[in-house]
Amino acid sequence: MKLRFVAVISAILLLFGLINWYIGWNGWAYLSALFGWERPLVYGVVIAILALSYILGRLGQNYFIRPLARPIKLIGSYWFAIVEYGILLLPPADLALWLLTKASVSQEDAVIAVGTIVAVILAAILIRGSWNAWTPIVRSYEVSLAKSAGSIKGLTIGVASDIHLGTTVGNRHLQRLVDEMERMKPDLILLPGDVLDDDIDPFIRYNMAQVMKKLQAPLGVYAVLGNHEYIGGHIERFVAEMDAIGIRVLLDENVLIKDSFYIIGRKDAAVSRLDKNGRKAISQLVSEVDHSLPIFMMDHQPSDLSQAAANGIDLSLSGHTHRGQMAPNHLITRKLFELDWGYMKKANLHAIVSSGFGSWGPPIRIGSRSEIVRVDVRFETVNLNS
Repeated sequence: MKLRFVAVISAILLLFGLINWYIGWNGWAYLSALFGWERPLVYGVVIAILALSYILGRLGQNYFIRPLARPIKLIGSYWFAIVEYGILLLPPADLALWLLTKASVSQEDAVIAVGTIVAVILAAILIRGSWNAWTPIVRSYEVSLAKSAGSIKGLTIGVASDIHLGTTVGNRHLQRLVDEMERMKPDLILLPGDVLDDDIDPFIRYNMAQVMKKLQAPLGVYAVLGNHEYIGGHIERFVAEMDAIGIRVLLDENVLIKDSFYIIGRKDAAVSRLDKNGRKAISQLVSEVDHSLPIFMMDHQPSDLSQAAANGIDLSLSGHTHRGQMAPNHLITRKLFELDWGYMKKANLHAIVSSGFGSWGPPIRIGSRSEIVRVDVRFETVNLNS
């Protein structure tokens, strides 16, 4: 198993190296034609540093270079975006370059013309993608449930998944979430996982709890764990930090709100790889609830919608997918999940999957937006005698 693991990692690193070499080679061809550069050594070193900067930034968070780790990781994050769109843009650009030279355009002129077009497109992607990532919108859904919630005739739920607080997404973006929730004035706030971006240290070091505790709602603020909390570890410490600011993290448990409706919070599917006890099935989680009352469920990954529908969940809220975050990655998430973004009605289940508020890796969103979800739920009493 160890040999197989080493072989897989080596193959991934080799592929990553070849991709970066290809992008770097194209960049050198353009810049040397544009500016007349003749010594590629310094340029090659810069490309190598850019290619490794995300890894260096992650590792540096735990060592003496910590003050530099955050900007280094941010640079590496943007480089990931350049790599993805470089893979998409450069092969057709190289084909166009070859066709131009075949049409008797000089090599230098063709390189400058094609390279400039690629550079402008890439710059536009990065600028627009950054705007999409840092400018959240509110998406609204209306849900009618054929159940009574006692004296509560309707409620507004504010939902923010995949905040990814860490070295890239920090207090400034978190304050945008607080501001939007204050404008929305929801009755209830739910956070369906990946509040953290792996490591809890930036959350502590930058005192993000002081901003996060401003999230307030009359019926409470509840969260569940996502895969990134499990990747980072320190689950007990994270749960304690949330509890200290009035946010309850539900770990395969349910809570009855005002004797009117239930909120069920599932552990993320990632726990099965890290904890021999795994997580409970939805059938276990609903076994002790009153099914005549509305049942809301937070499950970070939208992978169990059929089971949710079969077990009487009325509203499920998920995230995780980011809607691919950077198109055309949404084509992959669309294949992986029955619902990778938006709304679906499945039997009596209303399922909503958010593209998330924060971002993983590059703070770039193409074909998706940083979003907060507003769900307006209306309860309708069923007349059994009609």
